[in-house]
Amino acid sequence: MRVLIFQDGTIADQLNETPPDLQPGFFKVMTTARHGSTYLGLVVRQTGTWESVGQRLSQPLEMNQCYEFNIDLRRDTSYMSPLAGSGLPVKFTTPARVIIWGGNGYCHKGEVLYQTSVIIHPRWLTYTCRLSPKKGAWSHLIIEAYYGAQDPFNPALPLHSNGNVLLDNTTPIKPVVCAPDKMPTAKKKPELTRKGADKPSAKPTATTAKPTQVAPTPELKNPKRGSSYRLDVYFKANAFTFDLGSSEKGLEELYTKLKNNTDISVEIGGHTNNLMYPNESRALELSTNRAKSVADWLISKGVSKDRVQYKGYGWTKPVEPNTTPEGRKRNQRVEVTILTFGG
Repeated sequence: MRVLIFQDGTIADQLNETPPDLQPGFFKVMTTARHGSTYLGLVVRQTGTWESVGQRLSQPLEMNQCYEFNIDLRRDTSYMSPLAGSGLPVKFTTPARVIIWGGNGYCHKGEVLYQTSVIIHPRWLTYTCRLSPKKGAWSHLIIEAYYGAQDPFNPALPLHSNGNVLLDNTTPIKPVVCAPDKMPTAKKKPELTRKGADKPSAKPTATTAKPTQVAPTPELKNPKRGSSYRLDVYFKANAFTFDLGSSEKGLEELYTKLKNNTDISVEIGGHTNNLMYPNESRALELSTNRAKSVADWLISKGVSKDRVQYKGYGWTKPVEPNTTPEGRKRNQRVEVTILTFGG
């Protein structure tokens, strides 16, 4: 296990319960580590107790500054452990969440700096934790497992259930630029015309690359002027060439719709998240080039230039806050907007 936070201050919790466990090999936990050979297991209990770990930092997190680190999390589906007082093993497989506190001691909870969604997935996933203290400068971090239920984050599940979360592969904390959680909405809307000032050239661009975008491509049923949908197209990180193999289905659906409906014209819009902040020009350039690569592909297939416009919006039109990896992934997208339909 690559350790950033777990070396010094393991915190034994309430009611004389046991502290966190170094896994695998205990309580029927046999999950393979994401990094190295070991990882940490934290549980929550039906008794209303939970486990956490604390770490003194090499230097404090300053107020109104921003920081970031990654951690791999998952749920184990075979966790069995006895409850205090009974000695009988019970399942600890209910999903929990992770809350990260800033404080000035191993047990001092000064401010919640980050919290995950409920860790339902039984496989390792990487979470990017963005920390920005607002109430003070903190010399310690506490990472705790907490209920994925009525906490009050997820009232659909019962309160005080037996659950677990596994933690591995933390990276060093690094300072980052404090980009806004949600960028301002673009004021200018695309002009609803068949012709645009900036025309794409008929040059296809495609290469094999690791997908970084995941989104469904709905069928264009009864398209309306001004309506938009997200295009299922995949780009290499920080590049504008798309993976034709994984993007072909979405692109072909759009091409077929345009081929069969010659009175439809569209705008291809490129969007980024806020990770390039404050480099607005770079975000606009990347989003424009991504939109252009899709437009060029359509034109190379025979769609008239007069029916395809493209435009980059950078980070100005987020669909979700940029505070989570999931939100940033959804904000980084390509959208198709119907400019004209039916003449």
